[in-house]
Amino acid sequence: TEGPIGMLVRHACIGSKRTFTTSYHTKFPEYLSARVPVPERVTYAWLRSFHNAGGGVMVSTQTLERDLDKRGFKRLMRWTRGVDADLFRPRPEAKLDMPGPIFLFVGRVAVEKNIEAFLALDLPGSKVVVGGGPALASLKARYPDAHFLGPLEGEALAEVYAASNVFVFPSRTDTYGIVLLEALASGVPVAAYPVTGPLDVIGEDNGVVGVLDEDLRNACLKALELSPRAARDFALRFSWRECARQFLDNVLVAHDFGPVARRFRLLRRRRLASLV
Repeated sequence: TEGPIGMLVRHACIGSKRTFTTSYHTKFPEYLSARVPVPERVTYAWLRSFHNAGGGVMVSTQTLERDLDKRGFKRLMRWTRGVDADLFRPRPEAKLDMPGPIFLFVGRVAVEKNIEAFLALDLPGSKVVVGGGPALASLKARYPDAHFLGPLEGEALAEVYAASNVFVFPSRTDTYGIVLLEALASGVPVAAYPVTGPLDVIGEDNGVVGVLDEDLRNACLKALELSPRAARDFALRFSWRECARQFLDNVLVAHDFGPVARRFRLLRRRRLASLV
């Protein structure tokens, strides 16, 4: 990725004439422009230069792939995500000591996550925020009725997911949102805007496992009516095995190993099939 370590590795690979791949995870130009007055086109130009020097750019969704293609990014490759369905699962015994229904947000508490669009909604029950970040103190002060649980992970995080009724994803700038899959695997329907990320994860299942609507309040209320079982079944489609397979295929294609790569992929797929 385009951080300090990524830039150093990119420089080393170019200097030694080694092929490398990159991955695009974050709409960094949009994040940056939300904080400082830097035009998005300037940041995209720099990112395009960074990523196009490699043998391939891995992206998580079709929507993001189309967007980057229009912006001049080359050699784009799909690389989806998976979810730990053993950890994130329905837990009938999970409870939170607060009025229901419970609307949950999980993620970095920062301006680009658009959390205030969620906290400002007139909703029944309780609003819960899990995560830390630079906007935490100010949001706590402005929304004292919301429940801020701080950063959680592992079993503690999984328990909160399972105890919630709707997962609210107010971000308009995320490229995927792995938390969407974690919520769905926990049997929790999603409410979000119809933007990159939610559109790619939920897609044609809008109204079945989640509700995508420009009226986020309406999405939250309608999501209460959806089936937790349908949400869980949907999330089970996303495995880490398939994620790993796509990654290895992309690396082989980027290095242009030709017939050797094709033979290797065939043998590896047979091996994976035998493990199922």
